[in-house]
Amino acid sequence: MHSTYTYPTLPYRKPAELASGNASRHAVVVVGGGPVGLAAAIDCAQRGLEVLLLDDDNTVSVGSRGLCYAKRTLEVLDRLGCGQPLVDKGVTWNVGRTFHGDGEVYNFNLLPEADHQRPGMINLQQYYLEEYLVQRADAQPGLELRWKNKVVGVAPDDAGVTLEVETEDGRYRVHADWLIVADGARSSVRRMLGLDIQGKIFQDRFLIADVVMKADFPAERWFWFDPPFHPGQSVLLHREADNVWRIDFQLGWDADPDVEKQPARVIPRIQAMLAHRRDQAGVSQGGQSAPDFELEWVSVYTFTCRCMESFRHGRVLFVGDAAHQVSPFGARGANSGIQDSDNLAWKLALVAGGKAPAALLDTYSEERVAAAKENLLNSTRSTDFITPKSNVSRCFRNAVLTLAGKHAFARMLVNSGRLSVPTFLTASRLNTPDGDAFDGHMAPGAPMDDAPVRAGGRDDWLLRHAGGRFALMLFADDAAALDAATLADLTTLAQGPLGVATLVVAPRAGAVPRGAPEGTTVIEDVKGLVRRRYDARVGTAYLLRPDQHVAARWRSLRAPAVQAALARATCNH
Repeated sequence: MHSTYTYPTLPYRKPAELASGNASRHAVVVVGGGPVGLAAAIDCAQRGLEVLLLDDDNTVSVGSRGLCYAKRTLEVLDRLGCGQPLVDKGVTWNVGRTFHGDGEVYNFNLLPEADHQRPGMINLQQYYLEEYLVQRADAQPGLELRWKNKVVGVAPDDAGVTLEVETEDGRYRVHADWLIVADGARSSVRRMLGLDIQGKIFQDRFLIADVVMKADFPAERWFWFDPPFHPGQSVLLHREADNVWRIDFQLGWDADPDVEKQPARVIPRIQAMLAHRRDQAGVSQGGQSAPDFELEWVSVYTFTCRCMESFRHGRVLFVGDAAHQVSPFGARGANSGIQDSDNLAWKLALVAGGKAPAALLDTYSEERVAAAKENLLNSTRSTDFITPKSNVSRCFRNAVLTLAGKHAFARMLVNSGRLSVPTFLTASRLNTPDGDAFDGHMAPGAPMDDAPVRAGGRDDWLLRHAGGRFALMLFADDAAALDAATLADLTTLAQGPLGVATLVVAPRAGAVPRGAPEGTTVIEDVKGLVRRRYDARVGTAYLLRPDQHVAARWRSLRAPAVQAALARATCNH
């Protein structure tokens, strides 16, 4: 098969423990070097934790696999230092089209609101994401990557976790104060600990084909129900980088995976789809043939929707597919896993640094289990619509698709995969409930909206100044005119144990006010969108979590209220 990508061989080095015979000790050990494990390791290292990552392979993932990366995930990766390479290499898209038979039912736009830095979604083969994350991880002081190091034993206790690791040179032991488990859906660590994961296996099979071709299809998500070229089933088409196209064909539960992966079976399916597209474009009479193509990667998969009841077990913390699995429709796998690591790392750093009790890690499980169950619900509904399991369900599905072509109400019922969006953590016990009246959706627990700004004399984006630490975002008419009492409150918060950063948002550029705490950033709201999206007026203050979620908000700044909200947001109350 043709290949557009050269897979790297990641270096194996003989572990020092084999020479010394002693177990080493690490603040954090991450098991699993996929996107979620790498993101968690980088995030912890950027927060000053000493991290060891162990993986039993020595290259990146084969094939496109996790393909679609959503706006929120790109914002997390920006904070980790590798968002821009992904956007530069990936295929940006916002429009999705749904077809039934020969006709388009409806289309949608993931980013109908302008003035956000990141697009609704990019498509990029998972091996590129892992490559960029490995490069970023290699550059982090205090982060060691060990490839071809397989965890074969796990022994947790009250003080941490002891791991037995197997290499080509022998076995050794390491001790982790905290263990992050990111070893995938078939997690060996979860199995060794005897932990259950609940859910269901969907009795259907899908063929994935990564195809190299130069085609004139737009950079959009196309989903067909019952197309003429694959009757009775569904097909999904995505464009990737390097002139690669991802095609998913529903096969049915009775399909033989080994047979269906053979080129003699795959190629005619693709030819039929391309011929149909050519005919739809009205060029069949002009002598123009469907584009030539080469197969790059083929796989057949089934899928599950499952979730652990708790993602925290003492000093063992589960993230990504090791904790929860969803169907691929909606791009909720890697996206939700990276958002797991985003939620976990700041909490773990505070607990490891003695600035928060271990109970804060219970809120990691609470918040991300809630997010996983939201994803599972959406994923299960999508799967049931795409692959109806009874004649009644199929009749309902087809009736909805027929009506959706003419009636807007029916389009709301069409479900070809509710695409990944961030979870609003409005039920979290870390939130301080509103005491003042606000409009809009930036309530405590909401992920932050972005907006264009100017800071430090250059065009910028709001989210580039939030995240990584607690911040107090204060809206002012003139940053230089903040009164002495306000400046004293900001200084008190900045000098507290959590070192709250100060962001002053004003309608015009201005200097950092005299007497403001060190590191204060003045942000010019160039289009007034920050004020509008946060329903702010002069004096409004927002407490922002390190993971860019709103923790609390007030119409006027009072240091004691902010300190109480900080205590609540870190389980120190």
